[in-house]
Amino acid sequence: MKRYSFALIISLVISCFISYADDCLPDRQAGKQLSMPTVDWEGAKSQWKGFDRYDFVFFPEEQKVGLPGRSADGGGLSARIVVPKVALPGNPWVWRARFPDWHTEMDSILLSEGFYIAYINTNNQYGSPAAVDSWNQFYEYLVNQHQLSRKVALEGVSRGGLFIYNWAKQNPEKVSCIYAEAPVCDFKSWPGRFGKGQGSAADWERLKQEYGFASDEEALNYANNPMDNLEQLALAKVPVMHMIGLKDEVVPPKENTFLLIDRYVKLGGPATIIPCTRGEQKLFGHHFPIETPELGAQFILQHTELPAKVLDATQYHRLRSGLKNSQIKFEREKKGRVAFLGGSITYNGGWRDSICNYLQTRFPDTDFEFIAAGIPSMGTTPAAFRLERDVLANGPVDLLFEEAAVNDASNGRSDEEQVRAMEGIVRHLKKSNPAIDLVIMHFVDPDKMETYRQGEVPKVIQNHEKVAAHYGISTINLAKEVTDRIDAGEFSWEEDFKNLHPSPFGQQVYYRSMKQLLDRAWSGFVAEDDKLTSYSMPDPIDSDNYGNGKLVAVEKKQEGKGWLFVPSWKPKDNKGTRANYVNVPMLVCEKPSGILKWNFEGNTVGIAVAAGPDAGTIEYRIDGGSWQQLDLFTRWSAHLHLPWYYTLATGLDDGKHVLRIRVSAEKNKQSTGNACRIRYFYCSD
Repeated sequence: MKRYSFALIISLVISCFISYADDCLPDRQAGKQLSMPTVDWEGAKSQWKGFDRYDFVFFPEEQKVGLPGRSADGGGLSARIVVPKVALPGNPWVWRARFPDWHTEMDSILLSEGFYIAYINTNNQYGSPAAVDSWNQFYEYLVNQHQLSRKVALEGVSRGGLFIYNWAKQNPEKVSCIYAEAPVCDFKSWPGRFGKGQGSAADWERLKQEYGFASDEEALNYANNPMDNLEQLALAKVPVMHMIGLKDEVVPPKENTFLLIDRYVKLGGPATIIPCTRGEQKLFGHHFPIETPELGAQFILQHTELPAKVLDATQYHRLRSGLKNSQIKFEREKKGRVAFLGGSITYNGGWRDSICNYLQTRFPDTDFEFIAAGIPSMGTTPAAFRLERDVLANGPVDLLFEEAAVNDASNGRSDEEQVRAMEGIVRHLKKSNPAIDLVIMHFVDPDKMETYRQGEVPKVIQNHEKVAAHYGISTINLAKEVTDRIDAGEFSWEEDFKNLHPSPFGQQVYYRSMKQLLDRAWSGFVAEDDKLTSYSMPDPIDSDNYGNGKLVAVEKKQEGKGWLFVPSWKPKDNKGTRANYVNVPMLVCEKPSGILKWNFEGNTVGIAVAAGPDAGTIEYRIDGGSWQQLDLFTRWSAHLHLPWYYTLATGLDDGKHVLRIRVSAEKNKQSTGNACRIRYFYCSD
């Protein structure tokens, strides 16, 4: 269990300030459906042609101090984003390379249509591998942290051609189209002056230094200029449009655009050249008026794929009794204890950190204690018994987020046990604080997606919803929401969400839905006469629920024949371990043994063990009952001393009982031994 200060939360989530709009309503002016726009952009806000512009410093992971365009301390690259008033579905964007304020008519049109315009200052890096690396990281930042579209339209002016083509050739699947004005397609032409162009001696020297060329000869032999290696870009059928001046003596078309487009078309790539011949041709023909900026805007619009529909997250929310108590507590008392209970998806950073930041931002005067009680591989059964230790040790909680749908299903917990455990969590929390607000979240995995596509509801979600409905608890069905969004073409599992442990993109899909639920729940104001309300405690669904669950640490006095109390156990086989299950007390037996006895009270009993590669088989009985056998080896045990909770009996009479355990001579064929290592006993009294 971890408790985070606000300062630490900020350090964890400074890049996760993401939000979606509350509703997806028609745009009255343009007749477009609203996307769920990103907000909370970093940096200084200003106006750019009537749109909000944010200037900030971006910090690539590989920092190279002193490059042009970086902040004064050499720590980052200056960047900016211009935000549309109403974003198109999917948040499409244009990425400008170099000269972001040159010929901006087309960008104004695209902003009005709902595009974002992005720019990062890698100006004097001439599209070098270092510049491409920074672009890769900036792309991931905008797509994962701010939910911009996975495909981007590239705009390059003059030397900007070096950037857009070098990045596009490395990332053809991420490019919707390429628009370029008088683009440099071969640095031998500009700035090298090895053709008929005017070139630039100073830029040529800087370019050689940036690329690491020791001589002109080495630079001239370089074989990855924009016009080289276009095969994958052409194979991806990325549309290209070049606007050029026929009298350009700085970047002559014959040495640049004509050569690139000729090669690209011969490879099967779609390409268009628009010669701009009207108006005054300045700077030796390199600066010319764009006769039809609408044509360039339409080119980008035509080749930008938009999702057919952006779904409203509210259809996946069930507020039930609501979350008014926590709002009253946070706003009026200025104190709040918020807990996150679940498995690895809660343990890992991402949505949880974003929710912490959201709460602190929404209630800036509130002193929050955030309790991170996620533990990998844990579902509702472990949570029901570790609740007192991991969540309630310092007192009642005001708001708790619980997730277990992935692990309850994958860990093979029965329907009966899923209900007993979830109900036990709820009843235990409500007894500690009758006014507690709860949110149960159903996270996604491929099996749940397949079940929904067959027109059915995953059984684990049915079980958790049964408990939630009985107690009036709010739920968020993210498994169904993610499935529907993928099926609607908003994003993909393989490229975007990636795994049941979500990518940063997926983490923000989770977060924005949670935020929307919280915004709805707390949309009203807190009146002076509003008071905390104790929620009702109905009769239990299952009288054998784990509502009084607790863990009991092992002790030396519990040693039995063949059983040894090890004060600080660690494996000798170099296999993996998990926190709190290594360098801690264990009752250990590694071969067939005598009987270990434990006296307890209550209707349920179990053991929490480290089930590793040598996990054996135990025999156990309660009181004078018959001996039963249990294989401790799990499907994950071969590579990990996995923490695992085995419920040995439930439905017992209330009162005192005796658990007896012995290690069997039998074992799983995959196991390398007969070991039983007990970290805790657990019971519900």
